[in-house]
Amino acid sequence: MKKIGLVTSGGDAPGMNAAIRAVVRVAYSHGLEVLGFERGWEGLLTNTFRRLTPRNVGGIVHLGGTILRTSRSPEFRKREGIQKAAETLSLNKVDGLVVIGGGGSLRGALELSGETTSLIVGVPATIDNDVFGTDETIGFDSAVNTAITEIDKIRDTANSHDRVFIVEVMGRKRGFLALTIGLTAGAEIILVPEVEYSLDQIVRTLEKNGAKGKKSGIIVAAEGIGDTRKLLNEIEEKAGVEVRLSVTGYAQRGGNPTARSRLLANLFGNKAVELLHNKQGNRMVALQEGKITSIDLEQVCSKEKQLDLSLMKLAQTLAT
Repeated sequence: MKKIGLVTSGGDAPGMNAAIRAVVRVAYSHGLEVLGFERGWEGLLTNTFRRLTPRNVGGIVHLGGTILRTSRSPEFRKREGIQKAAETLSLNKVDGLVVIGGGGSLRGALELSGETTSLIVGVPATIDNDVFGTDETIGFDSAVNTAITEIDKIRDTANSHDRVFIVEVMGRKRGFLALTIGLTAGAEIILVPEVEYSLDQIVRTLEKNGAKGKKSGIIVAAEGIGDTRKLLNEIEEKAGVEVRLSVTGYAQRGGNPTARSRLLANLFGNKAVELLHNKQGNRMVALQEGKITSIDLEQVCSKEKQLDLSLMKLAQTLAT
């Protein structure tokens, strides 16, 4: 093992830069050269990279986004694109590749592993926290805190005007983000894609709260539950309360990573290099029960992480 590559793919997540820095500096401590391929898989398709050193990754640990940039690559999804990426690794004599990204990126890494002799290790980084095999992903804590900061301010307005606010957070298919945000923000109602919501139940909850003297409220909804603007109108019509909508949007992906996200980035980056240095590929770095470990990449891509629905019940209890 003499040279490793590094790619950040898919949606960006706070802490990716900290992970880049960790991989590079740990790699150099083992005498390894590092090539950073730019714009995700596109860098492997076009052979576009920069040499990364301990010095040129200085001053990035606190920055959001990714200095290598990222993109969606339709070409890489085709077999020809994967083969071209494999040829790039061979051309540059890359012995190992670290892929930093979410579920789609990790599936791409698995497919690429079947076409190359380079060892591949995945580092889970996504605000959705939906990657199987790891309790937490890089960027998740940062995204939660970004939304919490906004909701804390919105609640002031909700209380002042006796309004109900629907706060739409990211999560097209999974509700890990919405559930954690709703629980920690003290939301009265949490809506996630995994559980079909009932308009009548929402109305009953708001009416019960009103009977107890709660004139305002927060509904945290993952974007994947449907049209929140339509839901707003339906609640106003059936419950007779004033409702407003706030969409946090892409702000959750940006900004400085929290200490938690930086810590995971450092630990994951160190473990990724350790795996490659020990000639172990087709693995993903993971956090399991408080320990940094690794899991088979094929297992990661073939299984679905389950949402802990008991937290929904806890949130309901705490919101009474």
